Amino acid sequence: MNKRVLFVDDESLVLQGLQRLLRPMRGEWEMVFVESGPKALEMMEKAPFDVVVSDMRMPGMNGAELLGEVLKRFPKTVRLVLSGHADRDLVLKCVGSAHQYLSKPCQPEDLKAAIVRASGLEQSLRDQNLRQLISKMDRLPSIPALYAELVEMLQDPEVGVEEIGQLVAKDLGMTAKILKLVNSAFFGLGRAIASPAEAVSYLGVDTIKSLVLSIHAFSQFSTSRVPGFSIDGLWVESQQTAGVAKEIMRQEDFDQKVTDEAFVAGLLHDTGKLILASNFPAEYTQALRAAEQGTPALLAAEENTFGANHAEIGGYLLGLWGLPVRVVEAIALHHQPGKCVNPVFSPLTAVHLGAGLVKFHSATDLEMLKTEIDLQYLERLGLAGRLERWREIAQANLEAQNSI
Repeated sequence: MNKRVLFVDDESLVLQGLQRLLRPMRGEWEMVFVESGPKALEMMEKAPFDVVVSDMRMPGMNGAELLGEVLKRFPKTVRLVLSGHADRDLVLKCVGSAHQYLSKPCQPEDLKAAIVRASGLEQSLRDQNLRQLISKMDRLPSIPALYAELVEMLQDPEVGVEEIGQLVAKDLGMTAKILKLVNSAFFGLGRAIASPAEAVSYLGVDTIKSLVLSIHAFSQFSTSRVPGFSIDGLWVESQQTAGVAKEIMRQEDFDQKVTDEAFVAGLLHDTGKLILASNFPAEYTQALRAAEQGTPALLAAEENTFGANHAEIGGYLLGLWGLPVRVVEAIALHHQPGKCVNPVFSPLTAVHLGAGLVKFHSATDLEMLKTEIDLQYLERLGLAGRLERWREIAQANLEAQNSI
């Protein structure tokens, strides 16, 4: 059965352009194009849609208001923003109601991939237990204001490194943490970085954005009530996973955008552990005690206790931040990559490998890795024979970090 997709934009020329661009998709999608939010809701009342793709700025009812209504009335519908505008307040209003924010112009292949991945991920994270658990939490991560401002600024193709650096410098605490991390052994840049502008120049905007998100996530939670849980240890492991995942993608000749997505997902892949430890310290302490046998035992203990595991929880909540679908997929499924709807080499693959290889980087027996790495998933991709090569890459990456 074809997927039903509703496109909403107040500019008729834009809708006509989308129709032309997406004509090759007519065999897979049943597409409807309307020029206002009220008209979109009227169409959805008549028949369900799998996906709605809306512009942001529209008269009468803007994109944020439309997607908020879609969330309330049609919660099963996947909600995407496709816009050439980045109004900070509107972007923040879309957090929670939009699955992804796409910028115009958007290539048909990118739009198709976003719709396919968002649809599949929404299905995998629609478990009622997960929604009930999140409703009970009183300490949830919020999107950092600095990140929202960065997203807005980067919509301007004329923006320069100096301007981005000045924006980062507005948050003195974040600036100090970014510069400390940039000058650490983790990046090994070979020279001291003294200003946010230099950091942006050396690391790139996407890496800076990921650092803003990850530092913000780790700084929000206190895990002092969970004996044996080390937030510092988790931060180091997350950095290592991000570095290994990025290097694997680089060695596999992926472009910079996808490689950076693997890095972001690696930094944030265990955010769900922070969320559980902060909101349910007693229950999570019990889960950790039951998980001394390793990751499979931890996932089982979390699911028995909470009805969902830390990867799913982290992926779901970071999806509400509007992170790219590939990043959210990598976070949500990094322990269970076989659940992905589109089994191809992706940031999910790299983060899954990175997390396992970091945990067992000194293991001499590949059998030990089977508790952390899904060999059946790698076999589906035709890549099981490359595990030894990736282990060598991980070992070299971790040794390089530790030697600086």
